Amino acid sequence: MVKRIVFVAALLIAAMVAVKDGRVLRDIGMIGHCAVVQTSADGQQWEACSSGKLEGAPDLSRNGCTSAGLYAGQIYWRCPAPVASAP
Repeated sequence: MVKRIVFVAALLIAAMVAVKDGRVLRDIGMIGHCAVVQTSADGQQWEACSSGKLEGAPDLSRNGCTSAGLYAGQIYWRCPAPVASAP
C-alpha cells in the first residue's frame, strides 16, 4: 500500500515539474511560442510566432519589435538588434 502511494506521489511530482518547465506545454501546442528565423548583418532579427490553444501568439511589441504581418499561420516580427555593452 505504501509503495503505491509513493509511486503515485512520484508521478505527480514528475508531472508538475514537466508542466512548470513549459517545454511540454509548448511542444503540444498549448501555449504560444516564437523562434528566430533570420538574423541580418546589422543584428536585426526576424521572429516567427505561433499561437497556442490556451493563449494567443506572444506580443513582441514590448520588446521594441514591429509586426511584419501574417504568413502561413505564423505572425512575423522584425526586432531591433540586441544592445551589448563593452567591458
